[in-house]
Amino acid sequence: MPKIFLVSRCAWTLYNFRRGQMCALQSDGTIVVGAGAGGDGYEARIEALGIPFIPIPVDRRALNPLADLKLLWRLYRWYRRERPDIVHHFTIKPVIYGSIAARLARVPRVVNTVTGLGFVFSEGAKPWLRRLVEAQYRLALARVHYTFFQNNEDRDLFLKQKLVAPDRAGLLPGSGVDTHHFQPPPAAAEKATVTFLMVARLLKDKGVYEFVDAARKVQACAGNTRFQLMGGRDERNPRVVPQEHLDRWQQEGVVEWLGEVSDVRGAMGAADVVVLPSFYREGTPRSLLEAAAMGRAIITTDSIGCREAVEDGVTGLLVPIKDADSLANAMLRLCADPASRRNMGEAGRAKMLREFDERLVIQQIKQVYAKEQL
Repeated sequence: MPKIFLVSRCAWTLYNFRRGQMCALQSDGTIVVGAGAGGDGYEARIEALGIPFIPIPVDRRALNPLADLKLLWRLYRWYRRERPDIVHHFTIKPVIYGSIAARLARVPRVVNTVTGLGFVFSEGAKPWLRRLVEAQYRLALARVHYTFFQNNEDRDLFLKQKLVAPDRAGLLPGSGVDTHHFQPPPAAAEKATVTFLMVARLLKDKGVYEFVDAARKVQACAGNTRFQLMGGRDERNPRVVPQEHLDRWQQEGVVEWLGEVSDVRGAMGAADVVVLPSFYREGTPRSLLEAAAMGRAIITTDSIGCREAVEDGVTGLLVPIKDADSLANAMLRLCADPASRRNMGEAGRAKMLREFDERLVIQQIKQVYAKEQL
């Protein structure tokens, strides 16, 4: 039986974003093994699927040469010992160091998915750091079998900078969404209060401050509104929203922080509109796909990755980045128009079934797996 390793940043991302892929491969008779940083409690959930999980030392800091060399060495030894037929890497460090390790270990097929470029490729990043990461990508992707991207801009950038060969690069509609798991809740009576929900890691670049500023503006004009933040904090990330800011916002009554939850469907189903004002270099945000699959109207930024998930005026609204006034106006527009919210939600659900269903993504990945070895 073929042996395929799926390697991501951590057990959480592997379970939440690749569970369907792992199970589909396993049902085909493939030996599937997952790997990533452990310690987040999701290792047991992966193994409950009948899929072994191997903890690897992925350091989340942008630059830590000793830790990154340790990751490279660990992956090389593992690949060389276990001899997988295919390794598939997700997120920045596994893509870079896993690809190099697989090449050194002579793994027959190496596939990558670039799930967004993150802070390193944003406007605020230091130029030398971007040049360094580009050089790492160029070295890592030189001989891989195939690299998927989740939006046109990321793929075009890598082609322009000659980081990847044109015949070894393609597009996926994000990580896909399980449209059976994420379904619209039963229709309920119209509520007096309109709830806006933001689901994201609590990083400044995700637009948390813009969401809060817009909430203040909307509350000054419309009293029948509620604003919720859902997501965890990571103190290791320099762009994390400080705890004292979250505490102050809640004391002020402008937003409720729901923390990080294992199942977002309850809060999404109770929300009227899902908002993501991100200016982070996204792939295609999973929270937007899940929200649309659940029939929620969406407001997000007209930015790389985010715009792929929304048809402006049809399934949701697009607003400029870092613009709390435009965000507030979009919120007020949907607050006053329940019919538009309902129609956008229905159109969003249809779009997910048509373009972003997880089964479509898995089918494309399997087709690449089946291609002749380079």
